[in-house]
Amino acid sequence: MFAVMKTGGKQYKVQSGDMLRVEKLAANAGDTVQFNEILMIGGDAPVVGSPVVADAGVQAEVVEQLKGPKTINFVKRRRKHSSKRTKGHRQQLTLVRVTDILASGASASGIMAAENGAGFAFAAAATEAAKPKAKKAKAPKAEAAAETPAAEEAPKPKAKKAAPKKAEATGADDLKELSGVGPALEKKLHENGVTTFAQIAAWTPEDVADMDEKLSFKGRIEREGWIAQAQEKTKG
Repeated sequence: MFAVMKTGGKQYKVQSGDMLRVEKLAANAGDTVQFNEILMIGGDAPVVGSPVVADAGVQAEVVEQLKGPKTINFVKRRRKHSSKRTKGHRQQLTLVRVTDILASGASASGIMAAENGAGFAFAAAATEAAKPKAKKAKAPKAEAAAETPAAEEAPKPKAKKAAPKKAEATGADDLKELSGVGPALEKKLHENGVTTFAQIAAWTPEDVADMDEKLSFKGRIEREGWIAQAQEKTKG
């Protein structure tokens, strides 16, 4: 039986007893790890995952931590201000020996999952860094619970209701009820001293021409029928 597994962004076809170099794992020599991203189990009854085979795993023993062959990266820029740069790199790898292939029962094996990383120190630091965040996440809930009584006492913003009262005291009508009049146009009418339907209903042709000039459009008052609408509003 063989398996196709994935680790470190690469796929490997393995059988029991195979020696394999993979991207560095967070484990020490002699540890037993388990690869849980199994893409396929081959044999008499092959199983293909979608994308992974559920509850399957590949167990392996860590033989040693090692480095791959050195690669040289050389860059040269042939310009007036030329430059050269040479960099060497050796990829960190882990040599493992495949010991067992599990078609099922991997989740209950109790074997440490194989994780790519710099080692246990890095994993422990990440765990410690994650703990304070969990505590901080709970703290705002307590603060929110403490603030709720004050929030219940807070509904005092009744000063906002003063604005409608002023509008009623001045006797201004809602000019937006006229066809084609929106908030911006209503504001312009107010700026020109027009606040009621009665004023619009009493407009003469001269008033209409003058207002057309002030509002920067001609013919709209007659086209929309503001005077007739205002007369109907005043009757009501």
